[in-house]
Amino acid sequence: MNQHLSNTRYPVIVGPTAGGKTALAVELAKQFAGEVVTADAYQIYTDLNIGTAKPTIEEQQSIPHHLINIADLKDRFTVHDWLNRANPLIETLQAKGSPPIVVGGTNLYVKSFLDGLFESPEPTTAIKEQVEAMSQPERRAMLTKADPNAADRIDGADIRRTRRALEVYLQTGTPITELQKQWEHEKTSRPQAVLVGLDWPIELINSRINQRVKLMIEAGLVDEARALFDADAYGDQSREAIGYKQLIVHFQGRCTLNEAIERIKIDTRRFAKNQRTWMKRLRIREGSIWIEAADRSAQDIADEVMNRFV
Repeated sequence: MNQHLSNTRYPVIVGPTAGGKTALAVELAKQFAGEVVTADAYQIYTDLNIGTAKPTIEEQQSIPHHLINIADLKDRFTVHDWLNRANPLIETLQAKGSPPIVVGGTNLYVKSFLDGLFESPEPTTAIKEQVEAMSQPERRAMLTKADPNAADRIDGADIRRTRRALEVYLQTGTPITELQKQWEHEKTSRPQAVLVGLDWPIELINSRINQRVKLMIEAGLVDEARALFDADAYGDQSREAIGYKQLIVHFQGRCTLNEAIERIKIDTRRFAKNQRTWMKRLRIREGSIWIEAADRSAQDIADEVMNRFV
């Protein structure tokens, strides 16, 4: 029997990659007669399907999903762009009595949605050009010296985030990790959103990640990524998606397919580790619900969420 969330509250789901967030979102949308709002920096792109673990066609047909397939592969898409889409969408869903079920794959999107963006001035054109002209090893060396916490948190191959962290430092003289600390002290700007976090043991989630990558390969990820590569379809941002970035290296002849697949597993596990760091920040949110998800079905977890909402 469908139930509506009381007092206009709605869940915002976070958890590690391969941790069952999408299945839970679909189940909650069924139970609460709501619609899913996706907060994922790569599911926004058309044609990045298998590697981004988009909801299946069946899931999308059974429950309305929003903010998926809203950008072309060549487009640059920022957290500002996502918020500009998400905010009016949430208002529309609430106005028509259909609770939003926000599900996060990108914790920066979730954190910004819950508590607003941290304040950082836009870097000047000169600074952007300076950072763009540097090699990635030069960027990493400068970032390690200027903001070792950011350098430790950002993967060494992540050009976009490394570049962004350097631009912020050169523009403000303050490490981006220091600017982000204001999130930890400011009152939430969205009290109706109830954070629902899924906890997994590290060993078990790593095993699930390895299995997910195996299933993605079997589902045709290599062919999907290759077709986009051959068509020169990737943009600077979309080519950074895990699963595609590693295969692009293989297509360029710089590693074997097996090496690329193993790299996908390693980088996905590293991404899950970064997600755990973000979730430590999110745990301080008042009224949040944290659930041990191991060996539990999406329906079982949804039932617990529903009971704790009442």
